[in-house]
Amino acid sequence: MTLDFEGYIFDCDGTLTDSMPLHAVAWEETMKRYGISFPRERCYSMGGMPTVKIIEILAEENGKSLNAAKVAKEKEEEFFRFMDQLGPIPEVMEMVQACIKAEKKMSVASGSARHSVDLQLKQIGLDGVFEIIVAAEDTERHKPEPDVFLRAAELMHVEPKNCVVYEDADLGIQAAKCAGMAWVDVRELVAQRSSS
Repeated sequence: MTLDFEGYIFDCDGTLTDSMPLHAVAWEETMKRYGISFPRERCYSMGGMPTVKIIEILAEENGKSLNAAKVAKEKEEEFFRFMDQLGPIPEVMEMVQACIKAEKKMSVASGSARHSVDLQLKQIGLDGVFEIIVAAEDTERHKPEPDVFLRAAELMHVEPKNCVVYEDADLGIQAAKCAGMAWVDVRELVAQRSSS
């Protein structure tokens, strides 16, 4: 655990919260209604991409005409049904607590909608901890583009090169690299715990 950076940027889903298994179930249930298969591995590989964008891609691949905004709402409602089962990622929570103690600048930068991010942070006891939250609706371009992280750095008043991003998805890590920021792959932290 290093506190050498000036700004700390945390993804939400799969990074602060252990939400990806719950998202996978919500996706499966929702897309099944439209006759579309969305395997868990593929769901994880698209982590960080806004819900509407994922639906548009799946609809096009399957030759279906879907109201992406409507289906996205259905999927989010399905996810919210599992909110009481949502827990934090312990290793990332430790880092957040260390940052608070050291009075480091922190923000959340997510591909999810703000409402979802707010609910998740509240569920894991981080309600009100992050003054800066950049969500899907706050940038036009999304991961793997760097915009969400660059916006978070701008709002923290920290140069990108002085920021570190905590991420759990390949698209997010690619975005951090594009932003010129250091990054930590949360999956590796979790794997270390699992193997010890």
